[in-house]
Amino acid sequence: MTRSVTNTRNAPTTEQDFRESALQYLDGLYGYAVTLARNRAEAEDLVQETYLRAISAFERLRPDSNLKSWLFTILRNIRLNQLRDGLGKWRVAEMDEPDGGARDFVDTSSKDPLFLYLAKLRQADVRKAIEGLPAVYREVVVLREFEELSYEEIAQVLDCPPGTVMSRLSRARERLKEMLQHWSLLPGEPANEADQR
Repeated sequence: MTRSVTNTRNAPTTEQDFRESALQYLDGLYGYAVTLARNRAEAEDLVQETYLRAISAFERLRPDSNLKSWLFTILRNIRLNQLRDGLGKWRVAEMDEPDGGARDFVDTSSKDPLFLYLAKLRQADVRKAIEGLPAVYREVVVLREFEELSYEEIAQVLDCPPGTVMSRLSRARERLKEMLQHWSLLPGEPANEADQR
């Protein structure tokens, strides 16, 4: 009989529960590691080191702790230590999936071929815009929009107040809006509110 862990956000109580629960965040941790390391091989090493450290520190994890944000914090701290010690450099990263394919930003539930075509054309622009953000903004966008962490969880990972997270996210969204202002839903529609006046 296979037992599933029901509340995966909170810290598991046994080592076996921990191992099962921690593995579900593997893809998210890898994506975040690619964002930080900007190199797939370094990202893999970061994730591996994160899991090794988490397993060795499991008994110190409080039962009411958020496992997901704890793992992301460990990963970020490892990366910051590497940078401080001169073991890594910030590089340009691809916003692609681990298998080499591009992340799919398209809402495939729509049956409108024009909408699907235009949405696919915009994927490259979105990817380029996110990669063009400064590291502090890119990091918050990835944690919020791709990993779906709450403001409090992101604050915990980044070791800053939630207000700083909200401010950075707001600034990142404004920059993305500026970078992508040339978009419109359909040909002939204005790209932004200023064009509508």
